[in-house]
Formats: sequence, structure tokens, C-alpha cells
Amino acid sequence: MLKILKSAIRRTKYLEQWVMCSKTQIPLSHFCFFLSFNSFIIQPNPSLNKTLVSHKSKKMATSESEKKLEGEEGSKSDGAAVSGGELVYCGATQFDMIGRKLPGGGSNGNLVSPTRLRPLMGVDIRFVASGCASCHCVALDVEGRCYTWGRNEKGQLGHGDTVLRYLPTVVTSLSKYKVVSASVGRSHTVVVTDEGKSLSFGHNKHGQLGTGSARNEIEASPVLCLVSDATNVVCGSDFTVWLSSVEGSSILTAGLPQYGQLGHGTDNEYNMKDSSVRLAYEAQPRPRAIVAFSEKKVVKVACGTNHTVAVDSSGFVYTWGNGGYGRLGHREQKDEWVPRLVEVFQKHNVLPPNAIVSAGASSCACTAGGGQLYMWGKLKNTGDDWMYPKPLMDLSGWNIRCMASGNMHHVVGADESCISWGYALNGELGYGPKGQKSSANPKKVDLLEGMHVLSVGCGAGMSLIVVDRANVSDRLDQLEVYDGVPSSEENKDDEDNATKKKANSSGKRKQRKDESDSGSDDQEEEDGEEDDANGDAGKGKRGGKASQRGRGRGRNSGKSTSTEAKSPGRGRGRPRKDSSTASASSKGKPSKRGKSR
Repeated sequence: MLKILKSAIRRTKYLEQWVMCSKTQIPLSHFCFFLSFNSFIIQPNPSLNKTLVSHKSKKMATSESEKKLEGEEGSKSDGAAVSGGELVYCGATQFDMIGRKLPGGGSNGNLVSPTRLRPLMGVDIRFVASGCASCHCVALDVEGRCYTWGRNEKGQLGHGDTVLRYLPTVVTSLSKYKVVSASVGRSHTVVVTDEGKSLSFGHNKHGQLGTGSARNEIEASPVLCLVSDATNVVCGSDFTVWLSSVEGSSILTAGLPQYGQLGHGTDNEYNMKDSSVRLAYEAQPRPRAIVAFSEKKVVKVACGTNHTVAVDSSGFVYTWGNGGYGRLGHREQKDEWVPRLVEVFQKHNVLPPNAIVSAGASSCACTAGGGQLYMWGKLKNTGDDWMYPKPLMDLSGWNIRCMASGNMHHVVGADESCISWGYALNGELGYGPKGQKSSANPKKVDLLEGMHVLSVGCGAGMSLIVVDRANVSDRLDQLEVYDGVPSSEENKDDEDNATKKKANSSGKRKQRKDESDSGSDDQEEEDGEEDDANGDAGKGKRGGKASQRGRGRGRNSGKSTSTEAKSPGRGRGRPRKDSSTASASSKGKPSKRGKSR
């Protein structure tokens, strides 16, 4: 009897271990079952205890790190003091020429290696941001000051003017606020203060500033948004998404609804004219809560050019907006006007509280259980699109802390490395002058290897990276410093030279044309002298000029071999009454371009 009782106790112990293993997802192969018909005792694998201990310790370490990260995120959202670092920048500096074909454009002035910016040297920067369609940047320091620089055609820098800034400049209008979060769109900027207020500036054609009115198309200075208790803000190209602590209104949107990116079930399309078809989209200038999340709390959000991805407190992922290239992750290229659940991230694959969410122009990315990075959408210029989330195996095992996506490039801060990849035109990957320009696969930025990355931001042709100064101050001192003056002067010289070249080339073409015209005029004068004898000099001269200019296209246009070939009826000149060609011209046989067809 005692023997049976002992065996039952041991069996209960092993069953408890088995239940524990099943909860921790230990494979069945770790157990070896031996059934004894006499004692009915289950004998486990001897290495099981070690596996359990190691797995449990890893799980405890993971939970502790998650708690630590949650605490850090909570302190950030509460506006508490957080550590900052040094900002390094790589990419374009000719902000007014990004994506445009202008004289003097090209790769002049691009910073292809991580470079420090003179005004922010020694400043503790804790957050940076740009957008996949943006040509300007924003940075926040630990004191809550806001710096902006870049393109400023719509007043998106918030300095009260439309003057381009090559270097970070403090937004003085925000000096009385402590800014804790910021984001930028194509031509607008929105910030959130520690008091829950939100201010915006820049282009407001579609109501993306959230002021309740789109009457003023440009706001060059900060104006208040109609959002209360804001905790975070993210901008798309021409729309804005706010997160709020108000119950039932955890996420609000305003701006352009063309692809349903506002999540309200409509694109507000209407016809501007009754007599013809001219479609337009009614702007939504007043921030409005998304009804689909009225009973949920959204904790994370990211925006692409015209699409949105959000994560609720349960770890479920939702996407809506433009569905081209599979960027919504629903296995189809269909626009979604309301938030739709991404089926891949359900059950055991929901996102943890410390998940990273990012969105590019035509893609999305997030970290799921175990820190594995998933991506979907258009990730390369060539090849098939990823129609649903797939794990990026190149970054398996990396502890990803931050990520940002630009137009077609991505930057990640993981472990003690900075990793970038994608299609680049302005050196935004930071591989250096001797490195490759673009990379289809994730690759370390060598100059930043061994540095702890705190925050990253990506724009259209630029990358911003904040690194911790601890133990790497000597290496940071070796990086190049950009002060804006030499490159801007060089760019101006390039523009002047290009303009001069263009003027010279056009002058030469004009000179050649004048010479050709003068030659034909001489020939016409001879014809005119002959016509004077007949009393028709004026008519002949006018007809000759029109004949020369009216030839238009053709391999032999503009050339005159003889006075006979130069019929006055070929152009718009008045035909001669006494010439044989006049009758032919009156019949309309020769074309207006100077040759008979």
C-alpha cells in the first residue's frame, strides 16, 4: 500500500511538470515515457529539469525586460525625464530638390555616412521623426524643446515663414510647452505636449491639422488641434492620427479620406461639376473618433502614405486605407475603409506590450512574439509583393528596440547595432562613400557598430539616428560634422553653374537659329530685289519669312538650297499673284509644314 502511495505521489509530481512543460511549449521529445505495469510510474527525461530551469529563467528575464520597457514607455508617455543621446544624420541636404528634377540636383551635398549636425552637438536628443513622404524632420530633446529643419514651402517647420532651414532650429512658438511626441506628414507637422495638448502647423488643404477648419490653407505657426488628453500622434501623407486617453475615443483621425485611411467607412468622394465628371474628396478638418475602436483601447499606431496600422491593448493588429501592393496584409489588394483585423496576428501570435510597429510608403512591419520581425507589402523595387505578414528571417534573434521606414528604405536599432536596408538614392542607408548605395538585405552600418541606438526616423531620402553617448564619445568625435554653410554654398554654385550652362546652351541655339534666319533673310532680300522689279517686293518678303519658319518638323527643315525650292506659298505668307506656285498654294496642296503630302 505504501509503495502504491509513493508511486502516485511521484506520478502527480511528473504530471505537474508535464502540465508546466505544455504551458511553456516544451516539445514532446523532451519526455521519455516508460510504462511499468507493476508500479505505473512515469519516468521523465533526465535533462528535462535543466531545460525547464533554463526556459523558466529566460521567461523571467523576458518578463523583467518587458516590464522595464513598459516602465520606460510609461515614463515617456507621462512626460518624465528620459535619457537622450547624440543625433547623427545621413541622406539628402538639398531638401528642396528631393524627388524633383531641377538644375543643380543630383547627389551633390548628400551625406552618405552618419554625420553629426552642428546645432545639436552635445544636445540630449531623445526622439526623432520624419515621414515616408516628408522632406523635413523634427527632433525633441529631454527638456521638451522642438527642433525642425528641411523643406518649408507650406510653413511645415512652424517658424512663421516659408524659408527653408538646412539645420535644426528651435521652434520658438513652442518654447512655453514641453513637447513629448511629434510626427510629420508630407507638408505638415503635429506635436503633443506633456499636458495632453496637441498643436500643428503647415499645410491644411485637407484639414490634416485638425483645427476644425480648412479655411486657412497654410498655418506657418503652431495652432491648437481639437483633441483633448492626447498621448501620441502619427501623421500620414495628408492625414493625422491621434491617440487619446479618453475612454471610447482612444484613436482619432482627420485629413484626407481618399482611400479610407481615416477609418470612418467612407472616402467622402463627390463630383465637383454637374456638366462633367470631376471627382474630389471632402476634407475632414475636425478630429473624429473611429467607431470600430469605441470598445477597444489602441496603444500603438503607425501611418504610411495613405494607410494606417494600429495595435490594441490585447495585441491584435488592424490595418485600413490604401490596399495596393498588399500593404494591409489581407492577401488582397483592396482598400479598406474601416479597420480590419490582420488574421496572422491572432491566438498565440498576438503582439506583446513592447512590440515595435512601423509603416513605409507601401509596406508595414511589426515585431510579434519572441521579437520576430514581420513585414508585408512592397519591400523592393523588383520582385513579388508580400501580400500577408511574413517573418524577416535575416533579423531573427535580434532584440529590436526601434524601427522606422521611409519611402523604400528601413532603419532598425537592435542590440548594439544599427541596421539598414532598402532602395536609396541619397545615401540614407549610411554605408559610406565606398559602400553600396542600396541593399536588398539588412546590413549593419559599420560606423555605428557597437553603439546603442535609442531612436530612429526615416524620411524621403534621409535617416535620423539617436545613439547613446556612453562609452562611445571618442568614436562620435571622429564622425564628420555638417554645419550647413559649405554645402549650401556649393549647391548654390552648382545651381548658378547649371543655370549658366543652360543659358549658354540656349544662347548658342538662339545664335545658330539667328545665323540661319539671317542667311535666309539674305536670300529673301535677293528674292525681294527680284520682286521689286515686278512691284511686289513687300509681299514676297513676308511670304519668304513665313516659308522659312513654317516648315516645322522634317530632316531638311530650316535649310534652303535654292530660291526656287523656297516657295512663298509654303508658310503663312501672302502668296504671289503672278507666280505659278501661287495657284498651287491656293489649291491647298502643299501642307502648312512646308512639304507636299
